[in-house]
Amino acid sequence: MSASAVAAPYDGSDTFLGHPKGVYVCFFTEMWERFSFYGMKALLLLYLLQHHRFGDDSGYDVIGAYGGLVYCLPVIGGLLADRWLGMRKAVVFGGLLLVLGHLGMAIEGTQARVVDGVVQRDESALLAFYFSLSLIIMGVGFLKPNISTIVGKLYAPEDPRRDSGFALFYAGINLGSLLASIICGYLGQTLGWAYGFGVAGVGMLLGLAQFLWGQKYLRGHAEPPDPAKLSERVAGMPREWLIYGTAMLGLLPVAGLMWAVANGAFKLGGALTPALALMLLMMLAVLVWFFWFIATQCDRVQRHQMIALISMIAMCLVFFTLYEQTYGSWVTFTDRLLTKDIVPSLVQPTPALNWTGDWLANLRLFARTTPWSIVVLVLAPGAFVVAARLSDRDPASRAPRLLFGSVVVITLVLLVRDSLVLPQTAGSLTYLGAMFLVLLAPLFSGLWGWLDRRGMDPSKPVKSALGLILAGLSFLPLLWAAEHAGASGQLASVWWLVLAYFILELGEMCLSPVGLSAVTQLSVPRVVSLMMGTWFLATAFSETLAAEFGKLASIEIPDGAALAFADAGAKYAHLFTVMLYIGLGCGLAALVLAPLLRRLMHGVR
Repeated sequence: MSASAVAAPYDGSDTFLGHPKGVYVCFFTEMWERFSFYGMKALLLLYLLQHHRFGDDSGYDVIGAYGGLVYCLPVIGGLLADRWLGMRKAVVFGGLLLVLGHLGMAIEGTQARVVDGVVQRDESALLAFYFSLSLIIMGVGFLKPNISTIVGKLYAPEDPRRDSGFALFYAGINLGSLLASIICGYLGQTLGWAYGFGVAGVGMLLGLAQFLWGQKYLRGHAEPPDPAKLSERVAGMPREWLIYGTAMLGLLPVAGLMWAVANGAFKLGGALTPALALMLLMMLAVLVWFFWFIATQCDRVQRHQMIALISMIAMCLVFFTLYEQTYGSWVTFTDRLLTKDIVPSLVQPTPALNWTGDWLANLRLFARTTPWSIVVLVLAPGAFVVAARLSDRDPASRAPRLLFGSVVVITLVLLVRDSLVLPQTAGSLTYLGAMFLVLLAPLFSGLWGWLDRRGMDPSKPVKSALGLILAGLSFLPLLWAAEHAGASGQLASVWWLVLAYFILELGEMCLSPVGLSAVTQLSVPRVVSLMMGTWFLATAFSETLAAEFGKLASIEIPDGAALAFADAGAKYAHLFTVMLYIGLGCGLAALVLAPLLRRLMHGVR
């Protein structure tokens, strides 16, 4: 009998704080996975520009290709999980690859230097870098679409808590991102790049352990659809091992693609790199499959729902083209033209440690200048483990809620301390987006429920359109900051960045959680993981498009020269204006189409 046939339907039992306990297993697994992923991402562009001395254009090419591929592979990972592996095996295999990839990123090598006008780089370290990226790309391909799909399966189809459950899960994603930026971003730019990348790998290892521990709370929904097919021999070996072996062999061409992009090799014309060509082919293949599927495999209602879904996926593509500027042009803009500390009077200096001196004094100094929120990585999931066991023994007990609530308060205190006391960098300030999302998630979760009870809950297309409009408006504060810095020749206030992140994350809370929920609701059941992969394929193209747009503000600063504020301010102002118009234009168009899309959804809320 297949595992899917014995998966326990959700019956209202086995809950914690109003949601299935399995959601919290996915919450913390995804928290650690996103900690490792965003910890590396917060540092990636700065690492290329400052350690390996890449130019802006080359740096954008690398992060665009990496970001595109890392979200492109979930299309394949979702298909393999749907047909053979099941979500548990796919998540575990992807997690192992991610652990190896993030630890490999800690091999930083020697810093590049300019000799007679030529940049000399540590090529061995760069080869390790490209291979580590390939491990991360492949790992995300197996893990990312399937962990989200598990969340959807934990709720009954018409469960009104579905949207709020995905909002909660999305908060786990952004708690990981928040911790990553503060911890990895800070350690990487103060103690050394290897520390930032290395702690990201440790985080992924803990996340994998969390997922394996919580299997019983997933109620069998993550198991292979037909375990016997995994044992069938294909090409002389069991199908399961053939899948793993093929993925491992695929690491080399992916690493080669990253090398080619970084070195400008094998360009197919203009900005068409091998990585971009691969993503275009995958998009074409998915679109051909999609139109074949809705034409031949769907009834009228399913066809309409799938069309509504693909329309919302297109909105996702536009939104994340805007959003991904936060790890590209927003990072370089912050590094070059903004102040860094939120409240400068509270910031403690970070003198260099000297371990040959007084050890006790150095330990005190280390404790004072280290992110205290690092303890949350173990404290929060550990509290859930204890709370879940207490709840299993006595579902009516208040102790699990008090324990979990206490840890939430401690987490907030530690995060506030780190954000105000530690000197911030362009990399660590990426925590602002995740911070607002973590704070906004419970508010939006309650808002959608409150509106639903009064019959006023906006449809998913309307929420997505509002998300696009807000994303466009988020560039307005940065446009003003760029104009001020360019005109005055002085750094603009970091509070412009704070305001921009706040507006952007209002938009993300409107669009992204309900979009993930729509994939599980509107997809034909047998292709739900594949459609989740298609969601991430749209994100893949948004990464590449974001990098291409980011090049509008590329600045090549000669060695030893100072930044020309007027020119830099003008370039960034132009980029931010373009992004503003794209967000507003696409958002208003989506708002006009929202009533039609709602009808195509045939009552799905």
